[in-house]
Amino acid sequence: MELHINGHRAYAYTGGKAFNPALPAAVFLHGAQNDHSVWALQTRYFAHHGFSVLAVDLPGHGRSGGVALASVEAMADWLKALLDAAGATKTILIGHSMGSLIALEAAARTPSRVAGIALVGTAYPMKVSPMLLETSRDQEPVAIDMVNLWSHSSIAQKPSAPGPGFYVQGGSRRLMQRISQRNPNQVFFTDFSACNDYANGEQAAAALSCPALFLLGRKDMMTPPKAAAKLSAKMPGAKTIVLDGSGHALMAEQPDQVLDALFGFATGALK
Repeated sequence: MELHINGHRAYAYTGGKAFNPALPAAVFLHGAQNDHSVWALQTRYFAHHGFSVLAVDLPGHGRSGGVALASVEAMADWLKALLDAAGATKTILIGHSMGSLIALEAAARTPSRVAGIALVGTAYPMKVSPMLLETSRDQEPVAIDMVNLWSHSSIAQKPSAPGPGFYVQGGSRRLMQRISQRNPNQVFFTDFSACNDYANGEQAAAALSCPALFLLGRKDMMTPPKAAAKLSAKMPGAKTIVLDGSGHALMAEQPDQVLDALFGFATGALK
């Protein structure tokens, strides 16, 4: 699905079915240097089981035009404009890593349209080490390699993976490289800087009254479970699920468990 937001093309994957604004919309937000494809399994299931789906490519990522936006607040405003253009009035916001901060900020800004929020692989504050921030600016290929090593719980996917032979770490690395090839304007550094600078998380969390889910990876070295404590403390009714055997790339490492957790949460939030 293509829309035009602020003069630029905006792409959202709809899970293989046409977007229907009459249905509740599951809105999926990717992390830094990623695009909608990280949600491949989850989005198709949602789209065929009672939801309309919008898995967005943020500006400057994937198939969306424009430059990468420099702040979480700007991304939240862009998301609001996209939801307005699509006609989505009742939503479940689902965000991974940087996307979780966007979901949080967007939900706090437009609470009337948000029935629930799921924060996957989240942390607050989401500080980026000075070394990694500098490397993402000056040596992006090196930063991509570093992040992929740290984002996965092991060097190879388990033999019991739903897709035998699928190289999870390599697929993630190749996606980030493709983002760089399509947009050489320091997307990674811009994304990391936005995460590092975001300072409204606790206020946004305290402003929410909708159901919330924290979905975390026990072996996550990028956003370890304990790093979500400041947010969860502001949302005492939130549910937390920690997946064993998963690092930061939860959707790829534990796809079925992530789907079960997200779909169960989303359907419950609409009741």
